[in-house]
Amino acid sequence: MNPQFFADGLLMGAMIGLGAIGVTLTYSILRFANFAHGEFVTWGAYGTLAIAGAIGFVFGSDIARIGPFSFGWPLILAGLTAAVLTGLMALALDRLLFARLRAKGTAIIMVMASFGASMALRSLCEFFFTSQPRYFNRGIQIAFEVLPGMRLTPDQLVMIALTAVLVTAMHLLMTRTTLGRAMRAVSENPALAGVVGIDVDRVVRATWLIGGALAAAAGIMSGIVVQIRPFMGFDLLLPLFAAAILGGIGSVPGAVIGGLIVGLAEAAAVPLIGANFRAAMAFLLLIAVLLLRPTGIFGTRE
Repeated sequence: MNPQFFADGLLMGAMIGLGAIGVTLTYSILRFANFAHGEFVTWGAYGTLAIAGAIGFVFGSDIARIGPFSFGWPLILAGLTAAVLTGLMALALDRLLFARLRAKGTAIIMVMASFGASMALRSLCEFFFTSQPRYFNRGIQIAFEVLPGMRLTPDQLVMIALTAVLVTAMHLLMTRTTLGRAMRAVSENPALAGVVGIDVDRVVRATWLIGGALAAAAGIMSGIVVQIRPFMGFDLLLPLFAAAILGGIGSVPGAVIGGLIVGLAEAAAVPLIGANFRAAMAFLLLIAVLLLRPTGIFGTRE
């Protein structure tokens, strides 16, 4: 098998793992599967595109790129802004919909509501931006050999490095900060966490903000290395859940490792059984692992 599949799988796995962090946090802390999470990926990418376009309109489109990369400071500034706005959008969706259902509904009602929210957000995105694919930059980058038989472009390398930085930051947040310890406590037992003085509402707000921002980062990465489409988040949704479950619900490192496994499995499926069946191979791997360890790689029994 061509070693290039490993590079392709690593890149895809980085995007999936980054988005899966929000899925695993939402599920472990709020106790429901949020199917609108994929739309945060989409809105993060389109938000970045719109803000970068506005910056280019104000300051001129001929803005120098950074080194060998296809983007410059406008895209970086737009991406940071869009990540914050996507986190706020996730928080607003919770306040308008999920918080009310949490108070008087059940988990299945919240799951069905997230389906409706997902379709509404996707349709709204298609209404504003049309269904035509968009690109941050149409320029062609030349890939160079990083290892024998493996080639990556400068953009792809920086995306992998960005994932490593964000995952490390999340790990430090969860293990070294008061907020991270509070989030872990709420994921274990929300009622007991409230009794001992933890502000559960603050933890819920932080979960939505962080999950939305990381989903936006995954969308920006996908937009830079592939393209931007209204269905990009929907297409990533099942791999995101597969990565979160495979790594173990509630585990940030598990979500990332699960994403890498899913990404590598999908990349390996292309030369083995064809691109049309790449998702099937990933889920066969998921089923096999869960039959051996239902809690996932880093999950623990409750």
